[in-house]
Amino acid sequence: MTVRPFLPYPDKRLRTAAAPVPAVTETVRMIWDDMVETMDAMPGYGLAAPQIGIMLRLAVVDCSDKRRQAVRMANPEVLHASVQMRRHEEASPNLPGVSAVIERPRAVTVRFLNEAGETEERDFVGLWATSVQHQIDHLNGRMYIDRLSPMRRKMLAAKAEKLRKRG
Repeated sequence: MTVRPFLPYPDKRLRTAAAPVPAVTETVRMIWDDMVETMDAMPGYGLAAPQIGIMLRLAVVDCSDKRRQAVRMANPEVLHASVQMRRHEEASPNLPGVSAVIERPRAVTVRFLNEAGETEERDFVGLWATSVQHQIDHLNGRMYIDRLSPMRRKMLAAKAEKLRKRG
């Protein structure tokens, strides 16, 4: 397993929708292993393949207390979202040093291909739901800052750039 480097914002791949995964193969499983290793090294609650330059609809999420409980998803899609919303501070290793409070549905039902290559539907609630939705945004070429006003988005991007230049 390898910890992979993150694409720096504003790399255009972060704004590009990822390609569907036709089947769960040994290569896909190896990518997931690297993604879990990379996510745990952040540390973070989730990671989408485009964040590390792999333009496939792959994501991993682990919001467990103990870790090593990552849910590996190919082609995740939200089937149902709760009306009740939840606010949570979100960030991204692609835009280090900044974060913002984002409001998303508190619970979602998601369909995806699991590690066995089988279609699975699972309910996610709270932080798990937030992280899954955050990763699906990445798979669709969106970042959490896209959910902010244009002025707030510009301010965060400028702050992140300033921090990056400082080293």
